[in-house]
Amino acid sequence: MAEQKEMQVPIELYLKAGIHIGTKFKTKYMEPFIYKIRPDGLYILNLEKIDERIGLAAKLLSHYEPEDILIVSRRENGWKPIKMFAKLTGVTVFAGRYPPGILTNAILKNFIEKKVLLVTDAWPDKNAVEDAARVGIPVIALCDTNNQSNQIDLVVPCNNKGKKSLGLFFYILAREYLKAKGIIKNNDEFTSKLEDFAEE
Repeated sequence: MAEQKEMQVPIELYLKAGIHIGTKFKTKYMEPFIYKIRPDGLYILNLEKIDERIGLAAKLLSHYEPEDILIVSRRENGWKPIKMFAKLTGVTVFAGRYPPGILTNAILKNFIEKKVLLVTDAWPDKNAVEDAARVGIPVIALCDTNNQSNQIDLVVPCNNKGKKSLGLFFYILAREYLKAKGIIKNNDEFTSKLEDFAEE
């Protein structure tokens, strides 16, 4: 058996958060990330691939300064985690409805220029994804088994609907981003708790 590589968090934490539990639907885009189908018809995502892609997302974001990053979550379960992420890192977030055009229309009062976008779900957040594509900035998207991956540069497979799952994702992302930026040296210096990102 292949040697298990070190995960970002203990495997039990991933399992407890249900980060790998998909939906009863799958798209061909998400097939490479699916590990198996449960007897109840739910697709299960591959934990190693989830872990690897979270690391890639943190690495990609670390090439940008906080003021160049935009995170959008129309889905309410993402609001607490993205606000906590913003508090720790200083990135711009929209929890709720993304105002269409703010990335593309310079005459809007709330126009902003960003260099990278992260969305918690490419479908409800499609206006933001389309705007990012128009201005040519890379898009990182959390994708469940039923997501399409058009206009997405980095797909992070995960349960993008659950509170615990989204909380755990942003908890790891915040820690890894701060480490990659040299703001903290190691995991021990990351003092935020998982509960700060997700309701129990």
